[in-house]
Amino acid sequence: MARRRKGRPINGVVLLDKPTGISSNDALQKVKRIYFAEKAGHTGALDPLATGMLPICLGEATKFSQFLLDSDKRYVVIAKLGERTNTSDSDGEVVETRPVNVTREFLEECIEKFKGETDQIPSMFSALKYQGKPLYEYARAGIEVPRESRKITVYSIELLRFEGDEVEMEVHCSKGTYIRTITDDLGEMLGCGAHVTMLRRTGVAKYPYERMVTLEQLNELLEQAKREEIAPKDLLDPLLLPMDTAVEDLPEVNLNAELTNMVQHGQPVQVFGAPSEGSIRMTSGAERTFIGVAEMNDDGKIAPKRLVVFREEEQS
Repeated sequence: MARRRKGRPINGVVLLDKPTGISSNDALQKVKRIYFAEKAGHTGALDPLATGMLPICLGEATKFSQFLLDSDKRYVVIAKLGERTNTSDSDGEVVETRPVNVTREFLEECIEKFKGETDQIPSMFSALKYQGKPLYEYARAGIEVPRESRKITVYSIELLRFEGDEVEMEVHCSKGTYIRTITDDLGEMLGCGAHVTMLRRTGVAKYPYERMVTLEQLNELLEQAKREEIAPKDLLDPLLLPMDTAVEDLPEVNLNAELTNMVQHGQPVQVFGAPSEGSIRMTSGAERTFIGVAEMNDDGKIAPKRLVVFREEEQS
């Protein structure tokens, strides 16, 4: 007897506006419960302190979350000068206090140095793993472990406000960039120390800021559905973005019915006009139904890598 799946096979991306004070995984689990989704995953953790855009993939969309992990991000950050903390943010303990004697001219000069490609050493309070355990677990135990520097790119970093001991900046950066580390490094450049007091992610890939929804809004829709005695999915599902939005920047190849069938059975296929290398977004038929992601193999054929499995939603 087949095991009954828990949840419904709903596919799509929720652009959650994560609140402060909870982990990304907590936020993910709340959204998963609200949607009664069979499967869910987020696309790049935000610290509990941080708020803002956290794309949550439901169902088959989880297969393409890696592409969002690899995408550019945008942040607005407020830093407090004069205090350095052990976590580089206000959730940590102050470990050093120094006077603030910084001019706007010197501040802008230091900020400018972060632009472009640089090497960044991740914070001990990051979720990166060392010997199978997240770095923050070592940090909380007071253990310092070696971390390798990583190449990051800051495409732009702008000073929005400088008042007293507060600095507000907007950052557009590559994947794997730690804004807390940039803030800590900036504080050391300025000679006074600094830590993050507010961090908000305003952009992931090309997702529209205005499509974000809060947990409060989602819960209110649940309550509305209850009051109106309608299925919650009738109010919740229209908020979902298509799962292929995670890979919209990949070149598209449209397949006919015969090639679609071959690809869905795992067979590489020859397609005239396909890119010569790299990942490809596959669609099928005149409706251009998204069916998955492929890569060009050494034979010049499209080899399926991640395929969408289509299932009818189970009736409760």
